[in-house]
Amino acid sequence: MLESAEDINHGVAPGVEFGTNRREWPPLTTAGSEQNPSRTSHPIFAPEHSELRSLIHSFVTKEIAPFADEWEETTFPDSIFRRMGELGFLGLDKPVALGGQGGDYLCAVVLAEEMAYGASNGLSMAVAVHTDMVLPPLLEFGSKEQVQEWAVPAIRGDSILCLGITEPEAGSDIAGIKTNARKQGADWIINGTKTYITNGIRADLILLVTKTEPELGQGGFTLFLVPLDTPGVSRSQRLHKLGMKSSDTAILTFEDVRVPQSAVLGEIGRGFTQIMWQLQGERLCNCAGMLAMANRALDLAMEYVKQRYVFGKPLSEMQVTRHRVARMAAELAAARELTYRTVERFAKGEYPVLEISMAKYVAAQTANRVVDDCLQLFGGAGYMNEYPIERLWRDLRLHRIGGGSDEVMLEIVSKRLNW
Repeated sequence: MLESAEDINHGVAPGVEFGTNRREWPPLTTAGSEQNPSRTSHPIFAPEHSELRSLIHSFVTKEIAPFADEWEETTFPDSIFRRMGELGFLGLDKPVALGGQGGDYLCAVVLAEEMAYGASNGLSMAVAVHTDMVLPPLLEFGSKEQVQEWAVPAIRGDSILCLGITEPEAGSDIAGIKTNARKQGADWIINGTKTYITNGIRADLILLVTKTEPELGQGGFTLFLVPLDTPGVSRSQRLHKLGMKSSDTAILTFEDVRVPQSAVLGEIGRGFTQIMWQLQGERLCNCAGMLAMANRALDLAMEYVKQRYVFGKPLSEMQVTRHRVARMAAELAAARELTYRTVERFAKGEYPVLEISMAKYVAAQTANRVVDDCLQLFGGAGYMNEYPIERLWRDLRLHRIGGGSDEVMLEIVSKRLNW
């Protein structure tokens, strides 16, 4: 981990441990002072989280943001994962013994928020899949051999991970998955197709959700760790998307893919429970990240309306503008408070699925509404590629679909209200 923001310029990553053996970061000379204080100052964060925030903010503004436009056209290089691994950012809340920083869940939340300031939201999504969706179940359910083979290099950034859930006919409805694995001697044979797979083009390993005993319903799922250079695995060309253009998204096909028993992650038949467990923590990080994106949009809009003159005066002096900005700030604060309070419970070991689902729905709705209103304040300029608000508007739309759609979140809330 970096000792100060200045170390980013020199590639220094000396290592910091959290907890009782934590070495405190010294005072910083470079911080993200332009950030909205209402977003960063909250009782759930300790001083070390604030310093970590400044370190990550310095990194993303210096080493990601300058290349964001280029990566929209070409996708980001794999080397950015190695760089983030070198700096300790891929293992903030992972065990020190495995090369991580030993931090708490709030460190992952801070990373999700600050990545929004790199202006490459596709990269943010790619990193989140790697750190928040695949590594947690791998560390929780993996054998010592699996952890050493896959988790350790992933924390270093030497390998890239992806998750295979969605299929052409199954997304939110995980029970509809058709990819299957059947036992053949000592091995397993996998057949099926996964689609919309983030990191699918570049990943070294996929955490694959399969059906091993379809007749058992939720008890018939099993997770596999499948290297993507295994014979029988094929990848499509990079899919073209409305937003998140800097990320690579693929269709993956598995045709008689043979893997050994050692590829099974966790217990046979427990895959549904294992994958649903990891989704909760990922959803909260997702909430924090999308609200940070919306907060960035609001910051951009507030600056723009000060400079944009209409009818002889700045747009910011019009009451309708000031009230719109005030409303957006209030809505963001409310959504963030719900998210942070739920984060606090989750970080303490609780499993508040109802509140997580509510937070995901509210955050997605609020973030999209805010960025749309911000684009409106930009007028015609907001519709142009030259202004970053256009990219935020496109990228944020995915959050009402990915990671649990609005409709799925409402269905979970409805069932848990027991009415």
